[in-house]
Amino acid sequence: MADSSGDALPVKRVVLGATGSVASIKVPALARSIIQQGRERGLRIEIAVAASASALHFFRREQLPEADVTLYTDKDEWSQWKTIGDPVLHIELRKWADVCVVAPLDANTMAKVANGFCDNLLTCVLRAWDMAKPRLVCPAMNPMMWEHPITATQTAALEALGFVVVSPISKTLACGDVGMGAMAEPEVIAKVVVAQLAAK
Repeated sequence: MADSSGDALPVKRVVLGATGSVASIKVPALARSIIQQGRERGLRIEIAVAASASALHFFRREQLPEADVTLYTDKDEWSQWKTIGDPVLHIELRKWADVCVVAPLDANTMAKVANGFCDNLLTCVLRAWDMAKPRLVCPAMNPMMWEHPITATQTAALEALGFVVVSPISKTLACGDVGMGAMAEPEVIAKVVVAQLAAK
């Protein structure tokens, strides 16, 4: 996790979850937008990206901002723990962060979180999350997946659990299909995240 020393601005911390949607290609831009919009609101924002293995098909570590952003993967969860008493990464991230945003939230992770599954770093963070802290999800999936009846059920379950759902938008997706399901634009998501941090 990033070091907050040496900056006079108040520090806020974000866990940015990335899942196996092609919209994860926008994770670096989202991280930059969160940091920039935070500075415009008088905040220094540090980001811990918790990426699933499939998310890393769509962006590389070196594409993330060098300052104030740290990337964690499922391997880090296991490599950092050696014996009883060692820090547990998903617990440490929960303690460290002021807000969690999953962008993109793919259909698979939506189903996991709505039903309490926790089989990777990100879903463990969400299952261990302090429910007094804000949490946001930004769905991204094929239009037919978004329109599937189970999606409305799972979205309602997430809202009942206190998640802010940043609705997807309609556009031509990477697969060529046209319709609702594309992740909201990074600047829009960043605005919601920073507003949550500024309100705390």
